[in-house]
Amino acid sequence: MECTGASPAATAHPRRIIPGFLSLDLCKELEFIHRSCATAGYRTGVLSTTLAHLSATGCSHLLVPFVKIREQLKEAVEEAFDCQFELFVEFTALISWCKGASIGWHSDDNKPYLKQRDFTAVCYLNDQGKDFKGGTLRFQDGEPSSIAPVAGDVSIYTADYRNVHCVDEITEGERLTLTLWFTRDSASDEDPKLLNFLSQALERERESPCHPLPASDNMYWFSYDGLGFDLRCARAVQLGYTFYNSACSEEIPEDPFEILSKPLFIGRLDEVFGKEFVNSMHALQVMQFYHWKASEIVKVRGTVDHAKSSKQKFISRNSSYTRLDLPCDVELAESILQCNSRVEMENLFSWDDLALAVENWESYTSELWRQLFAFMPNWLSYQSIYYIDRSEINKNDR
Repeated sequence: MECTGASPAATAHPRRIIPGFLSLDLCKELEFIHRSCATAGYRTGVLSTTLAHLSATGCSHLLVPFVKIREQLKEAVEEAFDCQFELFVEFTALISWCKGASIGWHSDDNKPYLKQRDFTAVCYLNDQGKDFKGGTLRFQDGEPSSIAPVAGDVSIYTADYRNVHCVDEITEGERLTLTLWFTRDSASDEDPKLLNFLSQALERERESPCHPLPASDNMYWFSYDGLGFDLRCARAVQLGYTFYNSACSEEIPEDPFEILSKPLFIGRLDEVFGKEFVNSMHALQVMQFYHWKASEIVKVRGTVDHAKSSKQKFISRNSSYTRLDLPCDVELAESILQCNSRVEMENLFSWDDLALAVENWESYTSELWRQLFAFMPNWLSYQSIYYIDRSEINKNDR
């Protein structure tokens, strides 16, 4: 493990930076999950995606990409800090800080209900200067005194008074991290709680997995100076999409939020994609998946038989679809979430490619479900979420 700085165990302010700990591909996958599923976070300007939330919203399969990372990070912390005791993952979350967000000097165990936290790991998923401005991590004492986020790098440090730190205000864009806290207290282990959520969720989802279910509407409402916007709508607008309703469907509900939990269509400009999505979260996951995989799809565009995907015709919005007026202050959303997603997608966008992305998203989610169902018996037996090699899963399938 290549690290920077002296041995943390031997310093007054135990911390370490591990460059390139996560691959850029993995950073992009976690970004896809967050932009598809995030809700308003624990403080103003912060969005979060927790593993419990994924389980509660029909997205249990999206825990699978986290499993190996959690183990690797725990091992990195144990090695860096020469832990002679067992560590447990106390909490795992994707967290993004939007324009205006910051936090002053604090330690990560500075509240009575956080005293169980012993170590922190912050994995940076995008780049300062390219994807956002501001957001430098600063420490009150010791070296390194500041850390500029670089995608793939990880900062690890003790969660106590020895590493009092702050994060500069985000002035543009969205700073995205995977953040974990570790504890020596087995009673604070995240895994048994998650397994309880998963067991309940899988009972509901075993019959018809792959379609996400929105949480309560207030969880997606981003408030800012008395104004606000719905995150689901804002993310769609960022990528250049609008939600539509079938003109022949039942009367549109008076409550605009209710629409987002019902079947709908998506469109761009004056065209609508001829596939009905189960709800806004289903549509948003496909949009974000296409954005994640667009360049790969373009590369294979000429080598894939589009006959099947091209059946998903797009048609004029003036004939069979009604554009939905939904709660999204577009100007505010673009000011807060600033990103180049719409420009990127406009340069790459193709309806046939989107149709292919739908098929690829279905294959991606189906594979994750298969892995999750294969992992669960072992996880439940040991009350621990841990990585199992695919070859072992394949042996069990045979």
